[in-house]
Amino acid sequence: MSYSYSSSSGSGILGLLFGGVMTIVYIAFFVLMVVAMWKIFTKAGKAGWTSIIPILDTLQLFDIAGKEWWWLLLMLIPVVDIVILFMVSIALAKAFGKGTGFGICLVIFAPIFYLILGFGSARYQRPASFPPTWLNI
Repeated sequence: MSYSYSSSSGSGILGLLFGGVMTIVYIAFFVLMVVAMWKIFTKAGKAGWTSIIPILDTLQLFDIAGKEWWWLLLMLIPVVDIVILFMVSIALAKAFGKGTGFGICLVIFAPIFYLILGFGSARYQRPASFPPTWLNI
């Protein structure tokens, strides 16, 4: 038995191009989210630089949305994390005077709606029903 394998260099180049394009898209998505979250944090009276540090940015977002730190632990449970993501996004939208639909769009169209929230005219108003802020950075 003999096996033969032929490969074209065209598929290697195509894979390299696709990987490069996807890397650029990922970096652009990351930069847009950092910029948007930086602006949201400063609007809420928090330190903008915390948007750069991976777990701290999520904790800061939870605090702004009026959620306790242990909600981060719930994000480690499969399927529950999706529910928590929607709940936090809706609470974040309401803290800035937006509705439930805007909160849902914060999940589905994240970069666009986070930029709208950060650079738009919405003002942060911590509702009285929120627990006291626990992350003072």
